Amino acid sequence: MPRLDPFSLKLICRQSAATPAAIRFSKHFAQRLKTLILLSLLIFLLPWIRETAAQQTLGGLEKNRLAVGTAGSGTTSLPLFVALEAGYFIKRGLNVSVNQLGATVAVQGVISGTIDIYQGGTAAIAANLAGADIIYIAAAVDRNSLNLFGQKAITTFEALRGKSIATTFPGAFGEIAIRMTARKQGMEVGKDLKLLYHRSPPEALTTFLMGNSDGLVISPPQTELAKQQGYPIIIDYFKEGLKIVGPGTSVTREFLQKHPNTIKAFLMSYLDGVKRAIDDEEFAKKIESKYTKISDAKILAENYQQGLRVWNKDMTVDPAAIRVVLDDSSDAKAKSADPKRFYDNSLIQAVNRDYASKLFPGEVKW
Repeated sequence: MPRLDPFSLKLICRQSAATPAAIRFSKHFAQRLKTLILLSLLIFLLPWIRETAAQQTLGGLEKNRLAVGTAGSGTTSLPLFVALEAGYFIKRGLNVSVNQLGATVAVQGVISGTIDIYQGGTAAIAANLAGADIIYIAAAVDRNSLNLFGQKAITTFEALRGKSIATTFPGAFGEIAIRMTARKQGMEVGKDLKLLYHRSPPEALTTFLMGNSDGLVISPPQTELAKQQGYPIIIDYFKEGLKIVGPGTSVTREFLQKHPNTIKAFLMSYLDGVKRAIDDEEFAKKIESKYTKISDAKILAENYQQGLRVWNKDMTVDPAAIRVVLDDSSDAKAKSADPKRFYDNSLIQAVNRDYASKLFPGEVKW
């Protein structure tokens, strides 16, 4: 056996003495590294875990293709288009097509089965009153963002007596708002005021801008276009606290009964669109510009702020928002109708419990 010199022997002794401490340090470091790796994986996988849990509550989709009709592409409908463009429907196995249609046409499509879901306003109530078995299953928006404008010499509602107001289609929330205000002011639509109906908000705006109506009741983005040209706001219905479902998600009761998992997947994807719209302003404005053809940065920014005020995270239907429509409907059967007839909150409550309450913690309760 070779002999070691004193220096080498001393070095070996030191290394031997340090070995237990080194081993302890190495084990401690390895344990901490393992913990950090596990935490990193958990953070990375948390959205997937949450998504998987939510998907397990869905079960299988009864239908994977959905035709959705919407009356407009403005700010109140923006989360729908954000969800579409961001791929959130596809993520849940849904092939969704969105068609911009007049409200009456869209509702007729739902009734006939050519459209599965109508994402719109009070036309669903009017159709139900007329005998169609169509109901709301969620309220994407129910805080109304309508503005009533007057031509530049008209600044009060009283000044509209004997004059005309441009609005969209019969029974829409523009008409409901004007009927409500007229009633409070001791006036009557058809007697003291004339409503000029149009197929779409842009058409109503054009009539007003050309001077062919004395007033205009409209929602974003057309409100910002009218403001930009200096027309006076007579009533801001959001500030007035007017609550009407619109857009809401409406289907036939038969479709609801046959496709609950599909509808849940649609609602969850829509809520993903709400969250993305709130969290990613630039993406939301880009999508609104694409669908509305508005490129003015100031108008897009103002529309976005308006959206933040009205997009619902809890899309439970409030019967009070239906009662308002029934009270000022031109349909004689409306005032005696029970608001419960027009909605079913069972699916959105399940979505709130299983998904929305986790997507918006502390804001959506169940």
